[in-house]
Amino acid sequence: MKYLALAFMAISASGLAAAIGPGDRDKPQTTADVLKSAKAEDWRRPDPANTLYMELPSGRVIIELAPRFAPLHVANIKALVGEKYFDGLAMIRAQDNYVVQWGDPDEKRATENSKRQLAMESVIPWGKGLPLVKLPDPDTYAPETGWIDGFPAGVERKPSGQAWMTHCYGMVGVGRGNPPDSGSGSELYAIIGQAPRHLDRNIVTVGRVLQGMELLSPLPRGPGAMGFYEKPKQRMPIKSIRLASSVPIAERTAIEVLRTDTPLFARYVESRRNRREDWFLVPAGHIDVCNVNIPVRDVPAAKP
Repeated sequence: MKYLALAFMAISASGLAAAIGPGDRDKPQTTADVLKSAKAEDWRRPDPANTLYMELPSGRVIIELAPRFAPLHVANIKALVGEKYFDGLAMIRAQDNYVVQWGDPDEKRATENSKRQLAMESVIPWGKGLPLVKLPDPDTYAPETGWIDGFPAGVERKPSGQAWMTHCYGMVGVGRGNPPDSGSGSELYAIIGQAPRHLDRNIVTVGRVLQGMELLSPLPRGPGAMGFYEKPKQRMPIKSIRLASSVPIAERTAIEVLRTDTPLFARYVESRRNRREDWFLVPAGHIDVCNVNIPVRDVPAAKP
């Protein structure tokens, strides 16, 4: 089977489109090969001002917020965190192959400077200034998919002119009732199952888990309707949630995330579209945006 070249478009902040090349045609690279060749400039460090540390009895969950997609909700979540709203609350729901959710099970905790409901921010306007790195493969739920600011995204240029984050594994969203404006960020969920893309554009997504999914996905499934825990003793408590920028540097977790706007990332995506490891017999030749796992690594120690 011939090597399938990958040439997808990166829309720069200036609106100019540039093709990202296919990589080495003579010897198709495996995912491990690509990551082994990554240089320092192929990685980025999450902004501490948009990074949450959720401390559980079992460890730390790191969440990267996406203010471009939901600025009002991200600001409100930061206000809630600043009020220590989540401290002492709990995981209130774990629905198999779907989500884990956390917040106030009694919905009685007061807030000070944050809001209880916000206008829906499930989409943003599509524009040439959006830095879309486009995936070449077709998608069931969106005319185009790819990455914006490193987050998986769907795009419909016409007729709606919209872009939105896709509900992939590990994405974090805002719980709400039936009214679209009934969510504020005081209840959040993370996807722990097969990507529920039917939720795209129907609910606000605010970011994704960078590290710590192994602490969320195995939570015992709730026995109640939709996976809610029925008794307080069933709920895992939340020790605290803090912005990384408010945590002393010595106590922060030093990690890097693979950038999605580089030629190396194009090769990485191609290595996922056509798996070349010895175990694979038939390369798929395409991939879903939610099946492109964005690598996260510990920051390499400085050389003496």
